[in-house]
Amino acid sequence: MVKARLARVLHPVERALDRLRPARRREDLVIDPYLGYATPSEIILRGRVLTALRRTAPDPDGSWWTNLRQMVSLFLTSEVAEVPVRCGDVTAITDEEGYFDLHLPRGDAAPGWVGFDVTLDGEGRRLEALVVGPDAPFGVISDIDDTLLETGAYSLARNLWTSLTGSTATRHVFPDAVALMKGFRAAGAPVFFVSSSPWNLHHFLREIFRRHDMPKAPIFLRDLGLSRTQFISGTHGDHKGSAVDAILAAHPGLPFVLVGDTGQHDPPVYLAAAQRHPGRIVRAIFREPGKGAYAKDAAAMEALRALEVRVESGRDYSAIDV
Repeated sequence: MVKARLARVLHPVERALDRLRPARRREDLVIDPYLGYATPSEIILRGRVLTALRRTAPDPDGSWWTNLRQMVSLFLTSEVAEVPVRCGDVTAITDEEGYFDLHLPRGDAAPGWVGFDVTLDGEGRRLEALVVGPDAPFGVISDIDDTLLETGAYSLARNLWTSLTGSTATRHVFPDAVALMKGFRAAGAPVFFVSSSPWNLHHFLREIFRRHDMPKAPIFLRDLGLSRTQFISGTHGDHKGSAVDAILAAHPGLPFVLVGDTGQHDPPVYLAAAQRHPGRIVRAIFREPGKGAYAKDAAAMEALRALEVRVESGRDYSAIDV
């Protein structure tokens, strides 16, 4: 209720500020590309239209102040609403935060990564989507913060400091998580990443994963923008649960392994997903950062076991076999 009231008050203010910005020339607009995915009938391309792309310049020896300025710049985007984005005969109109989804017919697309040329007023951009093949043994949905990437999300102060003062060259990825994800890739399992981080960090996260040879994977992030009805788009659990629902709906019949941590209370979120999708979640793997699992996380893990989900947890993933 508080967030809804804030939205009603602040949304008109945000729109008024948008109108004060200098007029944007259509030829200056750019597409920020996100990795998409496929359903049995569609290929979904995703992205955002902005007036400029924001990128960082990683330097292993850069100061925390340099990294902070670069990270803050990622959030100083100017999104563009109500512009058409096209791929062939399919057109999408950007929403008020500049986001768009293009729903293309899947046709006979071969399994693997497929690319399509998307145009914005004639200017092209290549967008990619993952098509999962019928021989995939299972799928993997993994959290990012404190699951793959050390963040300290269980402490707000530590989370903010780590997130804002690191770079793609210095952020710490857990070696045991890299080994686990590579094991899933070797087993032929498609991987999907889910995080409550904002979409502004999509390219940043992709660069970190690329540097560590992590599986290339669609990333489901969170819109922190302001709408007419909502101040920040839902809670951490709501976002993660909705992303899990979307991924499972896109791959009917495919069993899934969920990977997460107890720092942001992933066990209750995954338990709720297993209850919504009986039989689809076959395994859950949790890292226990900080002081370990809280009582409600431990209870949720036991409830998952009662649903015949294979549950494994520990300080790291070094003892986990794919």
